[in-house]
Amino acid sequence: MTERVVLAYSGGLDTSVCIGWIAEETGAEVVAVAVDVGQGGEDMDVIRKRALACGAVEAEVADAKDEFADEYCLPAIKANALYMDRYPLVSALSRPTIVKHLVAAARKHGASTVAHGCTGKGNDQVRFEAGISSLAPDLKCIAPVRDYAMTRDKAIAFCEEKGLPIVTTKKSPYSIDQNVFGRAVETGFLEDIWNAPIEDVYEYTENPATPREADEVVITFAKGVPVAIDGRPVSVLQAIQQLNERAGAQGVGRIDMVEDRLVGIKSREVYESPGGIALIAAHQELESVTVERELARYKRQVEQRWTELVYDGLWFSPLKRALDGFINEANEHVSGDIRMTLHGGRAVVTGRKSDQSLYDFNLATYDSGDTFDQSMSKGFIELFGMSSKIAARRDLAQ
Repeated sequence: MTERVVLAYSGGLDTSVCIGWIAEETGAEVVAVAVDVGQGGEDMDVIRKRALACGAVEAEVADAKDEFADEYCLPAIKANALYMDRYPLVSALSRPTIVKHLVAAARKHGASTVAHGCTGKGNDQVRFEAGISSLAPDLKCIAPVRDYAMTRDKAIAFCEEKGLPIVTTKKSPYSIDQNVFGRAVETGFLEDIWNAPIEDVYEYTENPATPREADEVVITFAKGVPVAIDGRPVSVLQAIQQLNERAGAQGVGRIDMVEDRLVGIKSREVYESPGGIALIAAHQELESVTVERELARYKRQVEQRWTELVYDGLWFSPLKRALDGFINEANEHVSGDIRMTLHGGRAVVTGRKSDQSLYDFNLATYDSGDTFDQSMSKGFIELFGMSSKIAARRDLAQ
């Protein structure tokens, strides 16, 4: 029986050429798998037919938009996941979604190997291969661009030699990855970190400097899950899509940063995540109202570790799974409404309301009706500062 390789297929030049390249290099049949995580662009059936035209023995497409939103974006929202306190894991979240479908296809088609189109310099090669090995330790992984030094020039030459149905237009000056949760842009003139991004870098967001009317939105959460926008019920996918449109129209969610890659280099990245940034900001604020102090303090430590694990490609790891349990428990009371003003590139919280609120007006007020017994504070401070006071006496006596 002929060996089979399942290829993560995007429909572009590199992965289209990979079909014939893999067949020539390994003698295996190639099964192309394209996964729709809300990246837009071409119709998925067009992509499927192209894979077959390029030599795939079979081609599958999967509509994973709701799955991506519910099982990958939602945990990131609950975790307030911002790598280096800024990046909402746009690409890192989509990779385990795709991995799951690649492994399922490998099982279905009896493949022994999974292939992807990543280079050897980025994070995605790790995310794909660590994810695959966690779900299916028996499967092998190959990366033609990395393993066979498949440069763009070689890919174009191969495409022309074989007469593949790929239009080799002038390459975009940027490397772009996108899905419904956001968009990542790198390379080109952005590699000089002194160069400012220009407007043609952006697609999901309008220029925040353009004068326009502000947009007020109310986001409703139930146990950390966004369930309504302005009182109208939504799925997680719909919440992201609607806020992409509304927050994006106000220029919310632009990020320009120098990022610490897993492979040890620093990389300049420009991101857009209007819906993601708005939802995380709203979720963080609702947590500040509903989560008890010690739990909130500890959760911030867990959030950072969770985010690093996901960024590093360890979505399916035992530690990540264990931290998921903690994060879900911490979200048990994160229910209520957050009012935000979207304007000038910012999502600013202006109101909070929750039946699970730990905010007690009568304890917090300085006006009449104050129920806080201030006479208790003097003794509390004495006890709270006791150990430092004793140490200070010793240090001053020396």
